[in-house]
Amino acid sequence: MEKRPFVTKGQLEKITAEYPTPFHLYDEKGIRENARRMNEAFSWNKGFKEYFAVKATPNPVIMQILKEEGCGVDCSSDTELMLSGACGFSGHEIMFSSNDTPAADFRLAKKMGAIINLDDLTHVAFLNEAAGIPETICCRYNPGGKFETANGIMDNPGDSKYGMTYGQMVTAYRQLLELGAKKFGIHAFLASNTQTEDYYPELARILFELAVRLRDETGADIRFINLSGGVGIPYEPEGKPVDILRVGAGVKKAFDAVLVPAGMGDVAIFTELGRFMLGPYGCLVTKVLHEKHTYKDYIGVDACAANLMRPAMYGSYHHITVMGKENEPRDHKYDVTGGLCENNDKFAIDRMLPKIDIGDLLVIHDTGAHGFAMGYNYNGKLRSAEVLLKEDGSTQLIRRAETPEDYFATFDFMNLFG
Repeated sequence: MEKRPFVTKGQLEKITAEYPTPFHLYDEKGIRENARRMNEAFSWNKGFKEYFAVKATPNPVIMQILKEEGCGVDCSSDTELMLSGACGFSGHEIMFSSNDTPAADFRLAKKMGAIINLDDLTHVAFLNEAAGIPETICCRYNPGGKFETANGIMDNPGDSKYGMTYGQMVTAYRQLLELGAKKFGIHAFLASNTQTEDYYPELARILFELAVRLRDETGADIRFINLSGGVGIPYEPEGKPVDILRVGAGVKKAFDAVLVPAGMGDVAIFTELGRFMLGPYGCLVTKVLHEKHTYKDYIGVDACAANLMRPAMYGSYHHITVMGKENEPRDHKYDVTGGLCENNDKFAIDRMLPKIDIGDLLVIHDTGAHGFAMGYNYNGKLRSAEVLLKEDGSTQLIRRAETPEDYFATFDFMNLFG
């Protein structure tokens, strides 16, 4: 089974004639259609809102597309807050979910009217001293132990640095009520990149039951429950995409079974997805520079781990299409490598691909989230451009490539050498 790029070889040749490789390319049509499916899946909930995880793809043009589709933003730092503000997001269109948070970040989030999500009990007093307690506040829950569904163990929340215990949640709510909070939310993130349709429904059931307990024990007015992220995408070609409509129906079933009988049928459902919203709708486009034949066969490209860190950092699989050779037999075994002085700078290891020639264009799939965003400048490598393939087939440069001047901009050469 072969993943197909959202762009043809002919289109890509025209694009690369205008924008030198490597660059990240995004599919506007796919992004919009996916956002609409997401909203449809939770349309049964009057207050539903998807808060796109800015950390996944911090580009203002992408963020504006999602804003047009009704999404808010999930921020985790002051710069992400600034970027969101510049894109026109304000107030409760912004969730601020962070950890080990500087006081200045809390002050900015409070000033912007964002919904602040507290990661730890001690942050109640910290936020109060730094900025004061807003009327609407959220707390992050960690149930500990292992998180299991019918498909088995999915993750180990007890090993996670995020969130509070149940007892800490109760104490936090009581302290926040004393400090003037009026409306409350619950947030939790228990597993990453899940590709099963029962993750969100099972998480929802846990949080819905938690909401009823917290209301009964503290008297807090719980207005929303944020299921956070964790819904994944299939990176390998044989993987099956998550059916978000079925996921939404599963959450509704838990909502109707737990919250509605408890008189909490007006609670809003929030999500904070990044990978699911953007991952399949971006790719890294790179050109073959060299081939090397020693103890293995290597294909050297003009991209590197500085453009896409996931394979080097996690050993993650990203599918590769050799453009124009989609129907040729995958009968050559290659390591596809970048030019960093690190032996783990490999996009693929022992990958069966069609015969590759110098000058071929490669598409590395599923880089729309946590692709460009995790880039860095090791070896003096410069971060690539980002290009949007618009719905009408035209392209827009939505971030230019870095230049050496950008790399040197933070040095003060006059003081260093003057």
